[in-house]
Amino acid sequence: MISGVSSAALPHLRPASTSASNATSGLQPAVPDATDAATSGFRIDVSQVKPLSGAKPISVADNPVLRDLMATNWLMTHDTSATQAAVSDDAPENTYARVKVDGKVVATLYNGGSSTMTNAAAAKIGNLQDPPGLSGPDLAQWRADTYAELLGGTVEKAPTAITQSQWTPRQSSSATYSRDQLDAAFQAMLAEGQRVMAQQQAPYLATRARSGTSADFST
Repeated sequence: MISGVSSAALPHLRPASTSASNATSGLQPAVPDATDAATSGFRIDVSQVKPLSGAKPISVADNPVLRDLMATNWLMTHDTSATQAAVSDDAPENTYARVKVDGKVVATLYNGGSSTMTNAAAAKIGNLQDPPGLSGPDLAQWRADTYAELLGGTVEKAPTAITQSQWTPRQSSSATYSRDQLDAAFQAMLAEGQRVMAQQQAPYLATRARSGTSADFST
């Protein structure tokens, strides 16, 4: 399979499936289970409603799963190394080579091994299997040569092409944090929330102070 083929900047290799729309084309309008007349007699006796006894709000700090989830999200949001703009594999600056037929670009290969192509080129190439063990520029070179042979075109190496030794596989964006990191992040998140709340309350408190009244937000 041409697993690295994407649709960026070129037509889609295959059209989107329409099976979902076909499956729903036979849906019929929903029919109410009961008429208004049948339900109009249903009433709730408010006098019989009793308040819950002993109910108390649950703090996020008392829910370990939710606490760690919020702390993880905070860490990922504030991690400068993770939020740096990453260059996609099929960015122009990652171009390895282009395959041309009659002077027109029909396929573009990238340093990571992925490729894009026109629908017409994809139809001619068909179900092409990549050799096992190839990746990065080596895979890009093999694909470029194979595409050119099958399409009757030529390979034009890009000035941004790199060698296999220069290529660094893209690292996974997932991260695992220690117990200390999660605890520190949760405390930092609470402190940040308190600062934001104080900033939002400041104009109101200033107005109340000028009018000679006061308010206690400690509760």
